[in-house]
Amino acid sequence: MPQDGYDTDLNHRERATLQAVAQGVVEIATGCGTNLFIDGLAYSDQATAHRLVRAGFITPARPGEPGQRVPAVLTDAGERALSHTPALAGR
Repeated sequence: MPQDGYDTDLNHRERATLQAVAQGVVEIATGCGTNLFIDGLAYSDQATAHRLVRAGFITPARPGEPGQRVPAVLTDAGERALSHTPALAGR
């Protein structure tokens, strides 16, 4: 996954995850930095979460205590990646 935000190879789940972050319904556990929670529930595809965080598309909105959940936000690269992919229906 390229880290410049212009990724045309994002799969459906990656795009949906970025959209959920953009909509403000995703939290990230601080400390580990890659565990996501969507609508309060643990995100079942942690491999996707790890890829998106490592690629620099998602980051915590603010610092927190280790293990604390804080809002997740898109980085500039994440916003660019999302703006270059088709919108998904349903959310």
